[in-house]
Amino acid sequence: MNHSLETILYTARTRTTGGRSGSGQSDDGAIDVKLSPPGSGGAGSNPEQLFGIGYSACFIGAMQLAAGKLKVRLPQDAAVDAEVSLGKTAGDEYQLAVTLNVDLPGLDEDIKRQLVEAAHATCPYSRMTRGHVDVELVVV
Repeated sequence: MNHSLETILYTARTRTTGGRSGSGQSDDGAIDVKLSPPGSGGAGSNPEQLFGIGYSACFIGAMQLAAGKLKVRLPQDAAVDAEVSLGKTAGDEYQLAVTLNVDLPGLDEDIKRQLVEAAHATCPYSRMTRGHVDVELVVV
């Protein structure tokens, strides 16, 4: 592997066959998912749904780290609802756009904003999308 990573903390290994109408599995057996194209009414998940779940989970983890640095407790029922849109650009190229709706019940609005901004600055998914995918952050 040729990465810019100085230290690798974890490597997920998956295998996907059949594209959007196939299936995907993790090498540890924890994930075995049937895939269906978006909007097909199929019996499987699609890559946009899986990306939304991964991004949301990572973002909550980044908020937990930020909360520790700010000496505040992240609410137990903190949640991130992701909207991952698949569309086309003006140049007729496929592209994603993401909206993260962040729910931090019981916290002061200023603290909420600080946590979301800190998480967006440090979350690996946010770093990966920065400059490539439009990401809107909404504090609900």
